[in-house]
Amino acid sequence: MVNCGLLTVEKEPVPLKSIEVELQVQGHVATVSSTLQYKNEEQSPLEALFVFPIPADAALCHFSAKIGDQEIVSKLQEKEQARYEYDDAIASGQQAFLLEESDESEDVFKLSVGSLPPGQSAAVTFIYVTELSVQADHSLRFCLPAVLNPRYLPPGSDSGIVSEITVSESIPYSLSFTATVSSPNPVAKVESKCALDPLVFLNAERTSAKVSLSVGHKFDKDVELYLYYENAHQPTAIVEAAVPTAKQGTLMGDPVVMLSLYPDFPEAVMSSMSSRGEFVFVMDRSGSMACPMHFGSGAQERIESARDTLLLLLKSLPLGCYFNIYGFGSSYESYFPTSVEYTQKTMDEAVNRVKDMHADLGGTEILEPLKHIYKQKCIPNHPRQVFIFTDGEVGNTKQVISLVKKEAKSHRCFTFGIGEGASTALITGMAQNGRGHAQFITGSDRMQPKVMQSLHYALHPAVDDITDVWTVPAGMSTTRLSPPLSVIFQGQRALIYAQLKGQCKSSDSEGTVTVKYRLAGQEVSNTLSFSLKPAENTGLSIHRLAARSLIRSLERQEQTEGPEALKARVVELSVEAGVSCSHTAFIAVHKSSGEAVKGPMLKRNIPTPGMALYGAQMFSATPLCAYGGPVPRSAPRMKCSSPLGAFGSRPKLFGGGGSLFKKKKKQRKESGNYPVKLDKMQWMNEEVEEACALTPTGALYYEGKADFCNADICEEQSEPSSDVQEIGDPLLQLVSLQKASGCWEMNGTLAKVFGKTEGEVVKQTPAQVDKGVWATVLALIWLHGFKMDDQIEWQFVAKKAAAWIRDQKVANLSECVREGNALLGCQVKEEALGF
Repeated sequence: MVNCGLLTVEKEPVPLKSIEVELQVQGHVATVSSTLQYKNEEQSPLEALFVFPIPADAALCHFSAKIGDQEIVSKLQEKEQARYEYDDAIASGQQAFLLEESDESEDVFKLSVGSLPPGQSAAVTFIYVTELSVQADHSLRFCLPAVLNPRYLPPGSDSGIVSEITVSESIPYSLSFTATVSSPNPVAKVESKCALDPLVFLNAERTSAKVSLSVGHKFDKDVELYLYYENAHQPTAIVEAAVPTAKQGTLMGDPVVMLSLYPDFPEAVMSSMSSRGEFVFVMDRSGSMACPMHFGSGAQERIESARDTLLLLLKSLPLGCYFNIYGFGSSYESYFPTSVEYTQKTMDEAVNRVKDMHADLGGTEILEPLKHIYKQKCIPNHPRQVFIFTDGEVGNTKQVISLVKKEAKSHRCFTFGIGEGASTALITGMAQNGRGHAQFITGSDRMQPKVMQSLHYALHPAVDDITDVWTVPAGMSTTRLSPPLSVIFQGQRALIYAQLKGQCKSSDSEGTVTVKYRLAGQEVSNTLSFSLKPAENTGLSIHRLAARSLIRSLERQEQTEGPEALKARVVELSVEAGVSCSHTAFIAVHKSSGEAVKGPMLKRNIPTPGMALYGAQMFSATPLCAYGGPVPRSAPRMKCSSPLGAFGSRPKLFGGGGSLFKKKKKQRKESGNYPVKLDKMQWMNEEVEEACALTPTGALYYEGKADFCNADICEEQSEPSSDVQEIGDPLLQLVSLQKASGCWEMNGTLAKVFGKTEGEVVKQTPAQVDKGVWATVLALIWLHGFKMDDQIEWQFVAKKAAAWIRDQKVANLSECVREGNALLGCQVKEEALGF
C-alpha cells in the first residue's frame, strides 16, 4: 500500500507552486486563462501528472509552456500522434507537455509535464471558453472547480484518467483569481460564496467591472461567481467576425452568430398544472453520499438533504399520478416492483422508507438501474419524468449518456449534481440528451428549491416539434452549428449557433430567426431580429463555442455510426478551430540540448485541491487492495498498489441489515459501551480487524465503493430509534404532516409548528368548521405569513391544499381566515391563499 502520489519520496510538497486565473466575461460567455507554476524539487528528472476538471460544454482552445524566459506554444493535433511525439521527446531528454481530454468523461483533462530537470521551474497556461448557465434568480453562474471526486468504475471497466485523481488534505499552492465582466446591459452586482474584494466599475455606464478573490483565499472549495445584469433575460444575438486569414466557406472563415433566446409561453398554459405523469426518483446511495454538503456549521450529510428533498417531492405530487423510488450504489433497489398510483397508502409507505434511507449501497453504478427503468412499460397518458440525484462519481459517463439519449422519446430526465466535484459531463449530458433540465447543489445551497423548480418544469407539458426558421439578406445563407433544440422551458435560455455564409451588401442589414413549437396543442412562435454587424472585442470565443457544439454532436453520432465514420471530420474541425476534442491533444516540446533520459523518471500525481473528505479512494467491485491489518487514519488518502487474489469471504463494510457495522453497533449497545458519537475510523479499525480474520489470507476484499470519512469531520451519531425521525426544519415538519389529498389533520405536532399547543389551536376553531379545514387553513396562513422567502419549495403543497379547501365548500371561509390570522399573528389576505 502506497500513498496517492501526493508527496515526493522525501515527503516534500508536490511541485505545483501556484495557480493564477484570469476570467474575462462578455455577456453570457466566459474566457478562462489559468497559469500553473511548477518546480521540480526532486534530485531526478520529473514527470508530473495534473488532472483537472473544466465545464463539460467548455472549449479548450490554447495551451503554452514557459521555461525560464522562453515560451513554447503548443500545437493541436491528432491524439495518438501527439502522444507519440510526447513519448519521443521525453525519451530524448527534451522538455515536453501533453494536454488531453479523458477517454471516459469530457469534463476531465490530463496535463503531463515531462522531463523537468532537478531544480527546473516551468509555467504552463491553458485557456478555455464556456457558456455561463442561467440560475433561477436570473443570475449567470461561473464555477472554477476546486475538486474532482475520484470516480467509481463499474466492474469490467479499465481504469483511466478519472481513476487517477486524488485529493490533498493540505494544498501546498496558492490561488490568484481576477474577473473582468462586461455586458451590453449594466452590471448590477457580482456575488460569491468566497470572500471577494469590492466590485470596481470601469466605466460610468457600469457595463464593465472588475473583481478579485480576497487575499488569503484557500482553494478548498469551488470558486463560484454569480453575475447579475440589468434586463438579463432579454433575447440577444451576437455576430462574430470571421478570421481574415481563413478560407471563406470554412467555419473560421465565415461570421458566426450566437442567439440567446428566452421563449415566452402563453399565460394560459403556464397557469395550468398537469395532474398526470409517472415520476421516477433515482437516488444515489453510494458511500460518498454520507459526506457533508459543505464544511460550515450545521451542514447536513448529502443523503440527509436528499431524504428531506424526497419527502418534499412526495408531498408535492398531484393525486392521480404514478411514482416509484430507486436507490442505487453497487447494486440497486426499487420501493415498488413497478410505478404505483399516488394515494395516501402508497405515499405513506414511500415516506416511511425514505426516512430510513441511508448511504449504504457501496459504489456508484447508475447504468443498471437506468436500464431497468427503461425496460418498464410506460403508463398510457402519464408521461414519464425521471429525477436523478447523484454526486456524479462514475467512470462510464459516455455509456450512461448514450443510454439516456437512446430512450429520450419515452421520458424527460431531470438531474441534480450534489456537492463539490459532481461531473458536469454526467449531470448536464443526461439532462440535455433526456430533454430535461440540470441543477447543481454546492456549498451551502439548499437542495429543495432547485428540485422544486425542476418539478415545476416537469408538471408543465413538454414542448414538441421545435423548429427554427432563418431569414437573411439576399446573397447570404445560414448553416446551423448547434444541434436542433429538443427542449425549451419557461424562463430558461436556449442557445443557437449558426454560420453565416455569403456576402452582406449593406453593413446595417438585419436577419431574423423564428422559433416555432407546439405546446399543449397550441402552435407558438417567437421571433428575434438581429444586426449582421459583427460585435467588437469578442476574440474568437463564439466561433470556438460553436465549433465545440458541432464537434460534440459529431462525437455522439460516432457512438451509433462507428468511430471511424466521422473521426476525420471531427479532427479537421478541432484543428481548424483550435478546440480540443476526444480525438486531439495539445503537444508542446522544448527542443533543448538535454541528454536522453537514462532509467525511469519519477512520476508524481499533482493533487486536485479540495476537502479531505473527498480524498476517499473509490474501490471498484473487483478486488483492489491487499491489507492484513486495521485501516490507519490516513486511509482516505491511500491508494492500493497491488491486486487482491480471489478470496471466498467478502465482508461488506457498508451494507444491509447483516453488515458488520450494524453488528458492531448492536454489540456496543448490548455491552453498554455505546458512545453518543462513534468515531467512524474507530469502528472502521475494529471492523477491518474482524473482517480480515474472515479471509483465508488475512486480506480484505472491498465490495463496492468504500468511502471513508475524515475522523475529525464525520462522526456516526447514536443509532436513531425505529420511530419516525423528527425533522428539525419547521417547514419540512409541516410538509411531512400533509396528507396526499392536500389537507392537514389537527394534532399536537402540527400545533407545535405554529408555536402553540393543540388545546390553544382547537379552542379557536370557528363554529361549524371541520377540524381538518381549520388545520389546513392555518397551515396555508403559516406558509404565507412566515415562509414566503421559501415559496418555491412549498408552492405545490399549497396548491394541493387550496384545491382541497375549494372542494369542501366551506361556508364561512372568510371567518376562518380572519381567526387564523388572529391566532398566528399574521395579516395574510384570503385571495393570496388561492381559494
